Amino acid sequence: MDIKMDTSEENICLQEKSTNINIKPFKEGIRDGIPIALGYLAVSFTLGIAARNAGLTTFQGFLAALLTNASAGGYAGFLLISSGGTYWEMAVVTMIANARYFLMSSALSQKLSPDTPLYHRFIIGYDVTDELFGISIAQKGWLNPYYFYGAMLVALPAWSLGTAMGVTAGNILSPKIVSALSVALYGMFLFIIIPPAKKDPIIGVLVALSFIASFISAEISFFSGISNGTKIIILTVVISGLAAIFFPVSEQEDDANGA
Repeated sequence: MDIKMDTSEENICLQEKSTNINIKPFKEGIRDGIPIALGYLAVSFTLGIAARNAGLTTFQGFLAALLTNASAGGYAGFLLISSGGTYWEMAVVTMIANARYFLMSSALSQKLSPDTPLYHRFIIGYDVTDELFGISIAQKGWLNPYYFYGAMLVALPAWSLGTAMGVTAGNILSPKIVSALSVALYGMFLFIIIPPAKKDPIIGVLVALSFIASFISAEISFFSGISNGTKIIILTVVISGLAAIFFPVSEQEDDANGA
């Protein structure tokens, strides 16, 4: 009888210890995720304007943001919707725009303890973003999944809510104001490309080349029979492929960028 009681008490202590181990990183994840959530709220608002221009309702914009949580991929999807793109074009463009998450997910998988259950890996893989990846990969030792959940708990709703607010504002405000707010989204992308372009002139040249190639494909009648979605796919694959061939990143440079 005494042995059973001792075993039961030991199991309770182990459960309490396990709970405490998970609660602390969960709270830390919420703390670190709050600044990310505030940034998401502002950025996704402009994405909501793009969703509104594509004809989405507030709920549809909220749901699309909740299920994807991607800026470039989301914008590409809304752009294709507004231009009448096909499903396969949307799938391919979104995959290309979000291809970097394959690498981030692979890196995070090495950050998790080998005995981490598969369901934890699937949940984390659902919401790998640049910012959540950054704070997670910077954790010392193995990544506790509950730290990621804490950050995701505040970041993902903020992204979805901001998108929904953008759609709602686009329906209420005048067309001139909506047009002005639409420019803010391009400002966001400029903010993304300018810092790396300053650091590496090759990136700046490739960005300029992308602008020129996009303009040519839109103005020359030879490409008029190709849909906008297919043009985006072709230009992305060709330019990135040429960049990889003629300007490969050495392992030393890659390690330095990672550091």
